[in-house]
Amino acid sequence: MAGFSLIDLEAIIAERGRSGAADSWTAKLFAKGTDKAAQKMGEEAVEAVIAAVKGDRDGLVSESADLLYHWLVVLSLAGVTVDDVMAELEARTTRSGIEEKASRAR
Repeated sequence: MAGFSLIDLEAIIAERGRSGAADSWTAKLFAKGTDKAAQKMGEEAVEAVIAAVKGDRDGLVSESADLLYHWLVVLSLAGVTVDDVMAELEARTTRSGIEEKASRAR
């Protein structure tokens, strides 16, 4: 399992999402579109926060997995890749987080 990555999951999501399979949650999310997938991502984010605040380690692991899955679905629907996000994060490492945040347009 140590070899499983977000890139692997991204590929699985893309394949299943576009399969149209009636028994695939991913295909159903793709069919419902970005609004529904983003709603699910938000719900999972809230559940992860609640688990973190409660100190529920197992819950945090489970909800984080749900959050990452739904985040990847939203990215896929938007045509954004994990590599795109990682490139953005890498670019941000050249300056402090405080400096980077201050530079963003408001």
